[in-house]
Amino acid sequence: MAHLAAVLGALGAPLVLVTCRRIIVLGGLGAIAVAEALLATSGGTGVSATRAALGMVGLAGLAACALLFVRRPELVPLLVLIAAPFRLPFDFGGGHRFLVGLARDGQIGRLLPLYGVLAAAALALAWRLLRERERQLLPLPTEIAFPLAALSAFAALSVLWSSADAAAQNLLQYFLLPFVVLVAVVARSPFPAWMPRALGIAAVSLAALFATVGLVEEATHRLIFYTPSVEIGNAYSSFFRVTSLFRDPSLYGRHVVLGIAVVLAAAWYRKVGIAIAAVIVAFLFAGLFFSYSQSSLVALFGVAVFVSVVAGDRAVRVVAAITAVLVIVGGGAFVADKVAGASTQRVTSDRSRRIDLTARVFAKHPLVGVGLGSQPRASQAVSANGGPPGLFVSHTTPLTVAAELGIVGLALYAALLLGAAKALLRVFRLEPAFGIALAAVFAALFIHSLFYSGFFEDPLTWLVLGTASSFLATRSVPRAVPPA
Repeated sequence: MAHLAAVLGALGAPLVLVTCRRIIVLGGLGAIAVAEALLATSGGTGVSATRAALGMVGLAGLAACALLFVRRPELVPLLVLIAAPFRLPFDFGGGHRFLVGLARDGQIGRLLPLYGVLAAAALALAWRLLRERERQLLPLPTEIAFPLAALSAFAALSVLWSSADAAAQNLLQYFLLPFVVLVAVVARSPFPAWMPRALGIAAVSLAALFATVGLVEEATHRLIFYTPSVEIGNAYSSFFRVTSLFRDPSLYGRHVVLGIAVVLAAAWYRKVGIAIAAVIVAFLFAGLFFSYSQSSLVALFGVAVFVSVVAGDRAVRVVAAITAVLVIVGGGAFVADKVAGASTQRVTSDRSRRIDLTARVFAKHPLVGVGLGSQPRASQAVSANGGPPGLFVSHTTPLTVAAELGIVGLALYAALLLGAAKALLRVFRLEPAFGIALAAVFAALFIHSLFYSGFFEDPLTWLVLGTASSFLATRSVPRAVPPA
């Protein structure tokens, strides 16, 4: 089942991304839908009357949401953004009477709100393709469409030689295929003039919500969601790390940094007052601080320098460059001093060991890698020490891509980054404030993924690509000239 689904997904991704022909896009959506159905039924869970009734209720809600998107397709990007961060604390499996139960011990479930929005948006897009044949189908920019389609198709095909069947199926079913649909539906949504402001307000509001929950957790020293490692760390350390509505402090920190990036971009281009921006940034940073996430702080520093260099004048660029050099040199000296008195593995919180093992996996499988989701198990195999696969995750996206997809995947990954940079530059030239905000979010996600992975597993990465595509496609459609 998983292998057939991988082939269908590899076929469907290019069909929905690189063409404007309606019948081909419909075929791609159908191929991905069949692949998801195969993956969903591969567990062999039986269907009872109660579960069938619950399924019908879900379908009714899905149809209502799809009807909204048929009438107001411009709402798709905004609702995707709002739904993207939230994971409901539900557990699925045959052990539950109704197939669904509440997760325990601080765990949270899948991106159910996002999947619901994506399914409804895909149905609405299919309906529009069938009914509105006279309207032009918006194309994706070639610099995004082609490398993204190639990388997605190759990653899906790599399931065929992956040694981690469960992990590969999980990534294919819950991340790769749904997020291809995300880009397809967002990129083909209209982009009205109010969209940049709405997206910015939503992004900052979400970050403020997460920061508020994080500050409450710090005040009460009680977490809502957490991983076992976070719980143990808080029990035996001198400081308390908060997770807000996420399982991990670094994931929480990443989303707060994205909100700060939007505020910085808006402040530089006078879309919000300096005083108001300072208050918002101070509040968000207070929430970020108690995550004690070093990767998030590095991402925040990189984004602040990036926005200042792009939006500032020559004097600001000089100050930003000097500051960056001083921080890098000072950080290097600090690390060198720490390493002198302890092992590199301890100073880097075990990251150096993970990087070394992942590099060895890449050296053994340089061309096409070990397959999607197989990096932790492959690193475990080349390690002299034992432990669960979770202790061998590289936490570095480029290394993970190299180990799992080899030189081919690494080249496609680089091509996608280059294409995204070109597309974001085009957005910046047309609308500087919106372009720099999108680019800052994308830069924050990329920088954070160098230390905590999750670049392609975060729906916001794909949302940036889809939003930039929608903006550029809408701006490229010539407006009708009124008759004389």
